[in-house]
Amino acid sequence: MGFSFDLTALDGRARTGVIRTPRGEIRTPAFMPVGTAGTVKAMLPGSVRETGADILLGNTYHLMLRPGAERVARLGGLHKFMNWERPILTDSGGFQVMSLADLRKLTEDGVTFRSHIDGSRHELTPERSMEIQGLLGSDIVMCFDECPALPADRDRIAASMRLSMRWAARSREAFGDRPGHALFGIQQGGLEEDLRAESAQALRTIGFDGYAVGGLAVGEGQAAMFGCLDYAPEQLPADRPRYLMGVGKPDDIVGAVKRGIDMMDCVLPSRSGRTGQAFTRRGVVNIKNARHADDPRPLDEACGCPACQGYSRAYLHHVVRSGEIIGSMLLTWHNLHYYQELMNGMRAAIAAERFAGFEAEFHAQRADGDIEPL
Repeated sequence: MGFSFDLTALDGRARTGVIRTPRGEIRTPAFMPVGTAGTVKAMLPGSVRETGADILLGNTYHLMLRPGAERVARLGGLHKFMNWERPILTDSGGFQVMSLADLRKLTEDGVTFRSHIDGSRHELTPERSMEIQGLLGSDIVMCFDECPALPADRDRIAASMRLSMRWAARSREAFGDRPGHALFGIQQGGLEEDLRAESAQALRTIGFDGYAVGGLAVGEGQAAMFGCLDYAPEQLPADRPRYLMGVGKPDDIVGAVKRGIDMMDCVLPSRSGRTGQAFTRRGVVNIKNARHADDPRPLDEACGCPACQGYSRAYLHHVVRSGEIIGSMLLTWHNLHYYQELMNGMRAAIAAERFAGFEAEFHAQRADGDIEPL
């Protein structure tokens, strides 16, 4: 069985479908929990699957540094290493080109990093990124790219985009023919519609199994991001998956799906779970707040996750304020469960051609705010 994508329903520009891989199906729109270093923090792989996740994301840069891609390959690949037998998407390391700018040197050939762990020197090129992702055994491989943080001037954005397109061609060549594995190209161009179109055309000419909208959620704000998504996904092939990288908050996700995005990832639900923030149908709850200390009610009475089914707000407040590990575990599980329920709801709404109603209800519930204090 190879890699394929089937659209099953459209509602406006919102899409639902199925990505098929040898390791299993991915229902779209899909949210990918982030397992940066081979783990979704505070979660067991089986627990991540119980939330409804079909696919995880791993990080090329971090796994390259520790434990090392060659070591992971000797131990049977990333799926076996982390005990996750379903699909894995690995990013290319390109994000660290931006986020670790103080530790790298950028040239036409690639990027030279100083490890944030021990200062050791590492080189990452399109060819090396493809090699690392091949050693990890990821099902969906991302081409190597570079993007500037926003805001940035047009000349900087254009130069970065064109470098990324040259790297995309090198990534395609280095990836070769790997049946059952997919390579995604990454559109760049900042908030410039014509540069996005130029990037999309370059990627179409090269040819990829899927296409990502990159270079957003890097400081531009939601309104600007949505403005870009009003045209960027439509510049990419309609018969391939469209992946918005690094997004995001629940309202970001709903807005992105409305505009034709099929896949997303973000560290937010797991990171927030470790800092006492919970996402609910009524918005974000800070469980550290004193008003929860005597509250016997669940975090969200309509939620079926273990945190809401077995524990009170008062208990969650206690363990989070006390720094107990179970607090991170329960809130992370809850957040990931909520995100997957959100994706389930959108898939069902698109299939029933009622996405506009779903979106209106989503925003109305959040506008009502958290449940009233006792």
